[in-house]
Amino acid sequence: MTRLAGHAPTAQHSPESEVRDVTGIGFGAANLALAVALHESGAGDRALFLEKQKEFGWHRGMLIEGSSLQVSFLKDIATMRNPTSDFGFLSYLQEKGRLVDFINQHTLLPSRIEYHDYLQWAADRLGHMVEYGVEATGVRPVTDAGEVVALDVLAGDRVVTRTRNLVIASGLRPRLPEGAETGERVWHSSQLLHRLPAFDERPPRRAVVVGAGQSAAEVAAHLMERYPQAEVCAVFSRYGYSVADSSPFANRVFDPAAVDDFYFAPPEVKQAIMRYHGGTNYAVVDEDVLQGLYRRQYEQKVTGTPRLRVMNASRLVSVEPRGETAAVRVEFLPTGEHADLDADLVVYATGYRSADPAELLGGVAGSLRRDAAGQVLIGRDYRLSTTGDFRCGIYVQGATEATHGIASTLLSMVAVRAGEIAQSIIGGRRDPDRTAGTKAVAGNRG
Repeated sequence: MTRLAGHAPTAQHSPESEVRDVTGIGFGAANLALAVALHESGAGDRALFLEKQKEFGWHRGMLIEGSSLQVSFLKDIATMRNPTSDFGFLSYLQEKGRLVDFINQHTLLPSRIEYHDYLQWAADRLGHMVEYGVEATGVRPVTDAGEVVALDVLAGDRVVTRTRNLVIASGLRPRLPEGAETGERVWHSSQLLHRLPAFDERPPRRAVVVGAGQSAAEVAAHLMERYPQAEVCAVFSRYGYSVADSSPFANRVFDPAAVDDFYFAPPEVKQAIMRYHGGTNYAVVDEDVLQGLYRRQYEQKVTGTPRLRVMNASRLVSVEPRGETAAVRVEFLPTGEHADLDADLVVYATGYRSADPAELLGGVAGSLRRDAAGQVLIGRDYRLSTTGDFRCGIYVQGATEATHGIASTLLSMVAVRAGEIAQSIIGGRRDPDRTAGTKAVAGNRG
């Protein structure tokens, strides 16, 4: 068993001389949940998290007023791991004096603005465990008698810290269509609230929103409300927006036990599960948002002032900046006809992809075990499988959908997953059979 030292680090230290037990890269919801788990287990004193942002922030560009979270507040960063945790959402509400007010809303879904405030509240309480404004760029192995016993975490050429365990949770990256280029008038929805103030003095006459999911629908609704005279063109290849499947039986795919089922399932079963339940998360819209958009479009038809132009069964062919506007060409797929639009701004609400943890691991690439297809092997406890001479633990959060299922990039599992990683680190688990994929542990059903 790996024993975690109990004394806190001093303010001044040499990164090479002081070996931490845990270093986390990224301090979004996933690693924040891990920080809480380590703190509550008494193992937080020798943990450090590095965050490239200068302050805590969670999807700030999409904190649209009135938008709601899509999962229950009970799936916060602590409750499903430890229902008595004082880092749970209810403890936050109690401290803020809003517990009764929240209950009176009769909802399980807080607003995104409030949930960001909750995460900020938790992050502030653990400020001693994080260094902001530090972007980790790589790792370098530290060897002793031919074994890798620690990792130096680098920011450029500088060693930031030395650690026995590394947890990579570097978040999601905006996904753009192949060949798409961003610019002053063309950007991803993640930048929405950061970019729009530049258009407020001269409101856009026409905006194009590309995508059929929740973000796309919310962006379209927000643009119509913010710019009452603007036409908003929604472009997507589906025939219409599809409602998200949030039914209780389908929602079981986000249960902790479903991770075990998925992880140990044959590849063809994994693919089937993802195919069957993609409608819980991908290119779908919550019913209240969908109904609100349709109602707004219908009322505009009644008043004779249509501003929401749904360009369904269509694809964006090209976007060419032209001074004060962008020339947009859209193809209607059933006939191949083209429509040319003169747009003031184009927003790609085309989703996200997980950051590749291998980007940081070039210094230890030779110690990572891979499958026949060249993919890094990941254990059930989210630990990368490594060669026998490698004594450090490298864990990943988020970039595990192919191995651990659809909840990997979502909030549903952050508390439980953080507990599993913390327990793996504290317990020093190094089960080669489980890492290789043998069902040697009962998992969450026990």
